[in-house]
Amino acid sequence: MNVGGNIRKIREDKRFTQQQIADLVGMHRSNYSKVETSQRELSIGALAKVATFFGMSLDELVNFESNVPKEVTLEDKTTLEQVKLIAQLEPEDKNMVFRLIDSVLTKQKFKTFFQQNLAVPQ
Repeated sequence: MNVGGNIRKIREDKRFTQQQIADLVGMHRSNYSKVETSQRELSIGALAKVATFFGMSLDELVNFESNVPKEVTLEDKTTLEQVKLIAQLEPEDKNMVFRLIDSVLTKQKFKTFFQQNLAVPQ
């Protein structure tokens, strides 16, 4: 589906009129009607207004009903799933993750070392 079709579907689902959206973007209803039939396009600014009016991001509006990936959160993943996700990263990002892991592990080793070797005898 195209952007105009997305807007039409969302507008109808939310029970708004073409006139309400036309007023929002500052155009005559007959011209706005052409947006929904892909005979005319809205500016990015107008699309942003429509997205905000619908309570959506611009990306959600443009990619409505498509398989846009959702945010990945690692907290609900097993360690193996986390490692597989890291393996899919671009090399630069993957190296950054490994440097961070190295840093945390090194910090933990130093902490353990100092706790074991510098403990004050009682």
